[in-house]
Amino acid sequence: MKILITSGGTTEKIDSVRGITNHATGSLGKYIAEIFLENGHEVTLVTTKGAVKPQKQLNLTTYIVSNVDSLVETLEPLVKTHDVFIHSMAVSDYTPLYMTDLDEIENAEHISDLLTQQNTESKISSKADYQVLFLKKTPKVISLVKTWNPDIMLIGFKLLVNVSKDELFAVARASLKKNKAHYIVANDLNEINGTQHHAYLLSENGVTEAETKAELAKLIFERVTNHD
Repeated sequence: MKILITSGGTTEKIDSVRGITNHATGSLGKYIAEIFLENGHEVTLVTTKGAVKPQKQLNLTTYIVSNVDSLVETLEPLVKTHDVFIHSMAVSDYTPLYMTDLDEIENAEHISDLLTQQNTESKISSKADYQVLFLKKTPKVISLVKTWNPDIMLIGFKLLVNVSKDELFAVARASLKKNKAHYIVANDLNEINGTQHHAYLLSENGVTEAETKAELAKLIFERVTNHD
């Protein structure tokens, strides 16, 4: 099978030296890629520069992306040519539009007018004590997958923080249905630490549990390779 995996975390630039990012390391994606490679599958890994990665090998192709725009541009043709897509990357929910100081905010006739402004400096001045950063929502990459390839097997991820099991499952099942995924990995950030990765793999018909990244990678591998 041809397996497409995303890992790591995207970064949205504020200026040439600053950005908004997340703490994703890419380690789970590495575990998943390795188990498929060890079993003779062809793996394409779309990841970020700082993420951990498997060692280079014959059946592994790696693409490096930075932000959501580059991720979408890279993924679309790949999704169309792969059998399975495992989307474990932590994708930025927002991208910066404009950063300014409080004086401009206070003097603006309408705050919405500032949404059409753009920073022209390579590095925004740090003289002001306070800055206001306007953000715009990025597209949900997982929602595009089935429009690119309706037949691909899709495994998505839903990460929440400090929620009840019922709420975690409800949100994961909503994502499963909305994005026409085969499986959703539901996890809570409070239960992820190092190699520990307590998570649930939800399908339309059931739930399976894992305690570590290695267990979760093995579980995903088994579900993908045994899926009818």
